[in-house]
Amino acid sequence: MLPLVYHPIYSELELPDGHRYPISKYRRLYQYLIDEMKLDQDNEILFCQPEAIGVDELKALHHPDYIEALFGNTLPAAKMRRIGFPWSQQLVKRTLTSTAGTKMAVDLASQYGIGIHLSGGYHHAHHDFGSGFCLVNDLAFAARHALTLDNIDKVMVIDCDVHQGDGTATLLRDDDNIITFSVHCDKNFPARKPASDIDLALPKHTTTTEYLETFESILNLALAQHQPDFIIYDAGVDIHQHDELGYFDVCLDGIFRRDHLVLSRCQKADIPIAAVVGGGYRQDHQQLVELHAQLVHAARKVYHSG
Repeated sequence: MLPLVYHPIYSELELPDGHRYPISKYRRLYQYLIDEMKLDQDNEILFCQPEAIGVDELKALHHPDYIEALFGNTLPAAKMRRIGFPWSQQLVKRTLTSTAGTKMAVDLASQYGIGIHLSGGYHHAHHDFGSGFCLVNDLAFAARHALTLDNIDKVMVIDCDVHQGDGTATLLRDDDNIITFSVHCDKNFPARKPASDIDLALPKHTTTTEYLETFESILNLALAQHQPDFIIYDAGVDIHQHDELGYFDVCLDGIFRRDHLVLSRCQKADIPIAAVVGGGYRQDHQQLVELHAQLVHAARKVYHSG
């Protein structure tokens, strides 16, 4: 069984004309999975819809004052500009629902071995501030939730978004049972990159072959050294050669091979994995759909074929 988590609210957010964030990509991805891949007709696919978490659930991860100000619309304008979204009640609902979706993917993965969230990856949110389109850190929230499950004593967050997971690194740096592993471009946002437990910083214009060979080597070492009981995987596609905010030269097949590598390692080692689609940026949002769909293609190949 391959569980996919989705909610229509992910793309139901009005943004100013020309806004950089590709808000429609979630709806487009879901529609592609239904229309082109016909997943709604596949008995091995389970579509799940999350319900928003409560605001108070976030206060154990983020500073309570930040959460109160963020969701109560009293955050200073400069801090909202750092996040990059105009405040709205719909933004609040979307944030709480998307965070719930990543948490749900963890629960589904604990049951089925894998859970994929068709949103998520908001790794630039720190303890007391948001940044880079990230209000709260669903990866850190989900990692801590995973530790509450039976037989889960160590969690690894594998973040393959082109941008370093700075918020995840700072939020979880004192959690000895959570390993943060970020694979990113060395000369890209954020300018300041606090240390993850493992940082693989690659130069601009890294090719598909260079990316996969280096990543596979470090991934194998990381899994052997830390032996996690659970993995949370950010499958960002902004590593693609035509991404507008990335600087790598990785092709479409390279994204599939990266996702297949991570998923197959987990499946063979019997490690549950919760994956999120992460970042990807194009003015034409439809161009992102096939890139994000590679995660689902890889999951079907790994988990359906055994």
